[in-house]
Amino acid sequence: MTDADYLDRLVDDDALGTYLAGEFGPADTFAVERHAEGHSNETLFVTWGDRELVIRRPPPGETADTAHDVLREYRVVDALSDTGVPVPSTLRACDDAAVLGSDFYVMERTDGDVLRDAEPTRFADPAARERVGGELVDTLAAIHAVDYEAVGLGEFGRPEGYTARQVERWTNQLDWAFGTTESVREVPDLVAVGEWLADNVPDEHPETLVHGDFKLDNVMYGPGTPPAVVAVFDWELSTLGDPLADLGWLLLFWYDEGDPAPAMPDLMSTFTAREGYPTRAELIDRYEASTGREFAHERFYRALAAYKMAALGEMFLARHLNDDSDDPLYPKMETQVPELAARTLAYVEGETERL
Repeated sequence: MTDADYLDRLVDDDALGTYLAGEFGPADTFAVERHAEGHSNETLFVTWGDRELVIRRPPPGETADTAHDVLREYRVVDALSDTGVPVPSTLRACDDAAVLGSDFYVMERTDGDVLRDAEPTRFADPAARERVGGELVDTLAAIHAVDYEAVGLGEFGRPEGYTARQVERWTNQLDWAFGTTESVREVPDLVAVGEWLADNVPDEHPETLVHGDFKLDNVMYGPGTPPAVVAVFDWELSTLGDPLADLGWLLLFWYDEGDPAPAMPDLMSTFTAREGYPTRAELIDRYEASTGREFAHERFYRALAAYKMAALGEMFLARHLNDDSDDPLYPKMETQVPELAARTLAYVEGETERL
């Protein structure tokens, strides 16, 4: 499948143009570009006249139940617009499948840099790197400090029992993916990790708004210096739940000096080992100081993060095998998911302290 063929599955130009004209008025310029860096919901950059817009929609084809609810994502981003959490400006939400074949929403495009594979030159000094990490943790703490009742998200989820449900949910997502991927190989280590997690869920946990996918490359730093977070993206997994699961997820993608090479190198960068970036332990210390909340059960939460990433990887592979994506990352999951699973099993069994 070519890039053009895949974009055709995502966008009917005539239908989208008609919709945008109805919502924003006519435009002399109309262009659509797929943002290839995302690996779950699809992100489309749209030029409409003098406006730069972003559309979020699910991937085409069959997906695991509840995995790509973009209107839920719209709801939380819209609710946070007047809080201290930096989010893009939402514009429209649409549940008319006649436009794009799925639900979608539209927001303003934000200017800045996402630190995915490297750092901007203006951040390449120890002081700026330290602030990058500090801003990241402070933004996570701000999300967890939101009065979700006050912003209209009191019914956004069931925070009690969230952590146990996370284990169950990602086990179910894995089962969905295994229905396809078992045709090429099995991952018994991942099954063992899921069993360990189910047996070690903390009895109690804090209850806050959670992002669900909070990591360095899901925030944008604005132009200029010093580094400042101007937007948090990819809220599709947000709900009310356990904030320590967010912290565990952030740490999975934060590389320390001395760590083994990442199991999923396309998704897990290594530049945060450079001088100036905080270590994982320093990120934890800053989070605990900012929130007054102890990062108890660290091994559980970090293993849960790895389990979730492996489940996502298995879902990616299933979509590849079902010919529902042209993402070149997805075929790599055939070997990378078992590698992450093996490391995680060694971690939960106490054979190593590093993932």
